[in-house]
Amino acid sequence: MSEYVATVEWSRDGQSFSDNHYSRAHDWRFDGGAVVRGSSAPSSVPEPMSDPAAVDPEEALVAAVSSCHMLFFLAFAAKAGFVVDRYRDEASGVMGRDDRGRMSITRVTLRPAVDFSGERRPDAAALDDLHHRAHDACYIANSIRAEVAVEPR
Repeated sequence: MSEYVATVEWSRDGQSFSDNHYSRAHDWRFDGGAVVRGSSAPSSVPEPMSDPAAVDPEEALVAAVSSCHMLFFLAFAAKAGFVVDRYRDEASGVMGRDDRGRMSITRVTLRPAVDFSGERRPDAAALDDLHHRAHDACYIANSIRAEVAVEPR
């Protein structure tokens, strides 16, 4: 069993609060020292209470699914003897009502484009298998209720 820790920190900093006009900007701190500026999505809470330059939780969820899939894909490709030069995924998430009637991310679509080099390169079936195995192994995709679709480019 593993444990993962993130510290989320927000401070009012003297702003008004009870009128609901306070900043939603905050920091995500990770054990390796990385600090990421977080905020609510401007589509949920309008500016200036949201910071459009910050990462919102919905974007972070999509990025986590994409990153997890990529890391397993790279591991499986390396084990199969393929050399990956570049992996780029323009992932997206869709917010809507789920089967319980609650607002949630209902679908995450991964659109990975992978460049290979070397003598051994995967054919379409091998590439599909790498993505299928990465999807099945991805802890994050296995942890969410949303449908996760993989549409390789």
